Amino acid sequence: MPIRGPAIEVDARKVGKNVSTKAAVPALSGEQSLNRYLSEIKKYPVLTAEQEYMLAKRYEEHEDPEAASQLVSSHLRLVAKIAMGYRGYGLPVSDLISEGNVGLMQGVKKFEADRGFRLATYAMWWIKASIQEYILRSWSLVKMGTTAAQKKLFFNLRRMKKQLEAYDDSDLHPDDVTKIATDLGVPEQEVVNMNRRMMMGGDGSLNTPMRNGEEGAGEWQDWLTDDGPLQDETVADAEEAHVRHEMLVEAMDSLNEREQHILTERRLTESPQTLEELSQVYDVSRERIRQIEVRAFEKLQKAMQRIAGDRLMPGMA
Repeated sequence: MPIRGPAIEVDARKVGKNVSTKAAVPALSGEQSLNRYLSEIKKYPVLTAEQEYMLAKRYEEHEDPEAASQLVSSHLRLVAKIAMGYRGYGLPVSDLISEGNVGLMQGVKKFEADRGFRLATYAMWWIKASIQEYILRSWSLVKMGTTAAQKKLFFNLRRMKKQLEAYDDSDLHPDDVTKIATDLGVPEQEVVNMNRRMMMGGDGSLNTPMRNGEEGAGEWQDWLTDDGPLQDETVADAEEAHVRHEMLVEAMDSLNEREQHILTERRLTESPQTLEELSQVYDVSRERIRQIEVRAFEKLQKAMQRIAGDRLMPGMA
């Protein structure tokens, strides 16, 4: 039942006798000390509703640090239990517990005993929020879970895949994608993208050995391929395009002004003009424009061939 502050008469001397005022959070540094830490936090007694209410009021009204310390230490087991539920994300459990402890302290700070709820019920949300934010920051260098819907998807996708018995390390079946997207209220493409990222297990090093460190096995980066053009090919293509452009500009000088204009408008623009439009400009027939265009193109080809020959064999020009 919820505990209503004003409706309870508490013996302060009884609370002071049964609860130590020298509680302190034990140190947690690395996975090696995790078992020792879990054993240490079991020594802190679980507070009764009366004890918890009195300590919460002491901190709320007088900012008593000893009261806050006792509230925190009595709920360290709750943090450890919640943190264990996030072991599947590949992060050290000790770090998850540390982040959860930060959330617990925030919960103690914001807790209002007169609302009638136990601290564990209230602080649980602060603990989960702190751990989840840490996972999102640490799981990948690429930022993910930027919206509430994406965060919900990230932390529920594994559970829903298990319910749907989608155990294969491959893309989800379209029906499963639709089911998950509908239940979580996210677009289907986000479900597909998130599943692919999570299958990769977070970030990986390009220097990871391919065969468990065997000599001569090589690293992961040795097997990556670049489908783009080679740099020397890119440079060669750019130089060739530049030379062709110079030759075209020089060859255009062999045409008169009308031929240059008609050939440019018909073949060298993104939006070519029609024969009818050009015939109106020069007040001639469409057939005449076509003839001029053909003749100009032939003259341009001959000029280009001559210029190319002069560049290849300048001494024979």
